[in-house]
Amino acid sequence: MGQVLTRSIAAHEGLQLASIWVRDAAQVESLDLPTDVLVSTDINQVAGASDVVIDFSLPAATSDVISAATGQGKPLVCGVSGLSDAQLAEIDVAARSVAIVYDRNMSLGIAVLEGVVRQAVGALGADFAVEVHETHHIHKIDAPSGTALKLGEVIAAARGSDKDDIHYEVERRGEVPGDHTVVLFSGTERLALGHSVTTRQVFADGALRAAKWVVQQGPGRYSIKDVLERSSGSD
Repeated sequence: MGQVLTRSIAAHEGLQLASIWVRDAAQVESLDLPTDVLVSTDINQVAGASDVVIDFSLPAATSDVISAATGQGKPLVCGVSGLSDAQLAEIDVAARSVAIVYDRNMSLGIAVLEGVVRQAVGALGADFAVEVHETHHIHKIDAPSGTALKLGEVIAAARGSDKDDIHYEVERRGEVPGDHTVVLFSGTERLALGHSVTTRQVFADGALRAAKWVVQQGPGRYSIKDVLERSSGSD
């Protein structure tokens, strides 16, 4: 995602790439990085040189990113999935001092799907069973995906039930960027509500829209749904 974000920033009016964090200095020469921006292994230096920090790394690095963003007083957009409960608690604490958009899926379409799923589950009630199906590329580590878990939480909230009771169907195949389907079914009918990603560009676009929005917000934890519903949508 870092490469996709780097290429995408130039296409978004009002955004400029300020700095890039690399965890291994030995990899710098092998990466296709711009030569006119700060590239550093020091996350605090990178955060300090920027107006907003965007994190699409891995859970192992997220705590360092959160610490740097709060230490430098910079808003943060975090799209890392697979975070532990302790790391989610870190985000909540950090959000007391800086604005943070955290979401396991930066797609605007998924934000819309959440609302549709919430409405469908509430309207159909307990007579309909619910499953969440997801397919991703073979390199994805967490399963079920963060987005699948997010949809499960929406379902559980709409039903007033425990999210651990949700059934997930998980498939890892090829280079699929991400397919998610919520299936509701009874003995007589079946309703499928789905979202498919054709390119990872959608996540970069959502994150950059969030970055432009979050720099205008006060401290707090926000989601991509907040960005979608509370912004004008202009770029």
